[in-house]
Amino acid sequence: MKIKWHQSIQEIPKVIWNNFQGLNLNPFYKWDWLNALEKSGSVTPKYGWQPLFLSAWDGKNLIACAPLYLKSHSYGEFIFDNAFVELAQNMGLKYYPKLIGMSPLSPIEGYRFLFSEGVNKKEITKLLISEIDSFAKQNRILSCNFLYVDPQWMKIVECQNCAKWINQQSILTLNEVKNFSDFLGKFNSNQRRNIKRERESLKKNGVKVEAISGSKINVINLKKMHYFYQLHCSRWGIWGSKYLTEKFFIELASEQLKENIVLFEAKEEASENIIGMSLCVKNENMLWGRYWGSDRNIDYLHFEACYYSPIEWAINNKILYFDPGAGGTHKKRRGFIATQNTSLHRWYDLEMDSLIREWLPKANKLMLNQINATNNEVPFKYEEPKLSNT
Repeated sequence: MKIKWHQSIQEIPKVIWNNFQGLNLNPFYKWDWLNALEKSGSVTPKYGWQPLFLSAWDGKNLIACAPLYLKSHSYGEFIFDNAFVELAQNMGLKYYPKLIGMSPLSPIEGYRFLFSEGVNKKEITKLLISEIDSFAKQNRILSCNFLYVDPQWMKIVECQNCAKWINQQSILTLNEVKNFSDFLGKFNSNQRRNIKRERESLKKNGVKVEAISGSKINVINLKKMHYFYQLHCSRWGIWGSKYLTEKFFIELASEQLKENIVLFEAKEEASENIIGMSLCVKNENMLWGRYWGSDRNIDYLHFEACYYSPIEWAINNKILYFDPGAGGTHKKRRGFIATQNTSLHRWYDLEMDSLIREWLPKANKLMLNQINATNNEVPFKYEEPKLSNT
């Protein structure tokens, strides 16, 4: 078996890569998505993301791939390793560059190695990780970090002695929800009134939100989405996370990518003028909220464009789960449940590795307690159990 390193996804055949994902593939690991990030200049060495894909070959047959990046910073990961950076500095170690396994700029659960059908996934995972370890040690790289790991792949890779770090994400389960009224029925009466009032407020202000997907998506509305995206990022100054170029949004208009895109346009009803937009990504079962922006400061518009309209669209299109994206304490008020995601780590300095592994069980326990505490504040209705002799 032969192992190769690649500095661009374009060195790996597109059809084979996508076939490795199987049915209902994760759009963020689609060859076309990762290529659009590179091609658009959004993810490049200049901005601290060096593509570094790993492949395994049985003769002339490609049998496995590992999407990796060599990074010179920690931006765009949304898992905050400040404590590790500080520890490395205190120990006189060089923290960067580091190896990262994730879909760049997307805090989306689903990272894994990709395999062809019928191969021994456990053995190939072991082989690829051994190659990663050798590469890191030869190049004096301090760590390799697999973020937002696919739970199924984690069962395979856990035996490779990776350290497990638990973080938090939000998720909304819709598999038993028939319509938006049914969704509202999950909440206590006070929160039902709040959501209805927020949606009604927009109608009174003459604002409507419409969904656009599939063939209706074009370069014009994606350029508009980029305008709102960069406007929103600019409002946060240096914390604005403005990573994606306009060219990336234009790439999303390709036939291979727009099938996974849903735009929510906020318009003035009287003029049809677009005043804000959000962008979601979908596959057959899942909707992910990603980007949003507006050039108006209208109460509750963010909630409508990013939560209520996408939830309603997801219900109508038989989507089972909605991940609204990272951050935001207001998500629990809209029914999103806090849940854990897991990252797996390898550190190549023995002392640092030992110190972090000693710290992680305490950190993970605290995070699980925080998740439980957050979910206790979700304003769902609870019915007292009835005691009866019938």
